[in-house]
Formats: sequence, structure tokens, C-alpha cells
Amino acid sequence: MQRINPIGCYDPTPNAYSHAVRVGNVLHISGQGGENVYGELSLNFAKQTKQAIQNLITILNTQNASLEHIAMLRVLVKDHCTEKHAILIEIFKQHWQTFPACTLIPVPTLALEKMQIEIEATAYLP
Repeated sequence: MQRINPIGCYDPTPNAYSHAVRVGNVLHISGQGGENVYGELSLNFAKQTKQAIQNLITILNTQNASLEHIAMLRVLVKDHCTEKHAILIEIFKQHWQTFPACTLIPVPTLALEKMQIEIEATAYLP
């Protein structure tokens, strides 16, 4: 097993986890919120979603992979509503031409008070 905590993402070790773990050609990516490299969160749902996807890209890049290698997404959305769902769909359409399998899970809260979205992924690497 290889644990992955890229420089382009904030340091998760104080919170007792790694951003990803590679087992063979399978990459298990921990839930990525909208935190930037400094751990800061925008209050805007769309910005958090875009940052979460950028975090996925940063992690995948360390393994010479891209979003197209993701087979499964699990998306947790705080206080889910049709407006947030529409934003999520639009942003996903900007990043994928063919979509991975996906489960959307509405939740009342996430790990950080200001966190509105968390995206977990499983990727199969080239």
C-alpha cells in the first residue's frame, strides 16, 4: 500500500488520515472538501465544489491519472437542495464527458462547520 498526501493539497495528517491510498492499480481517495492548500474554505457552494474537484485532480496527477480514471464517486452534500444539485451537475459536465458511477448523499453536516460538499472517489490507474 502507498499512502498519498500531495504537496498541492492541505496536510491531512493532523486530522489522522491520508488523502489517498493506492493498492495495486486501485486508488482510494478520501472525501475531498473545498479546502485549498491552506485549509481555507469559500462560503460559496460552487467554489467549494470546484476546489474539491481540483483536489481530486491534484491527487490523481501524482499517479499519472486523470478524472477519467475515476470509476465511482460518493458525493456528500450538506443541506442538499435542487439549486445545489443543479450547480453540481453543471460543474460535473465541465469536467467529465462520460460520467463515473456516482452516489449523492444528502447530509445535515460535514466534518467542518463551513464545509458544504465532500467528494470521495475510487479510481483505476493506468
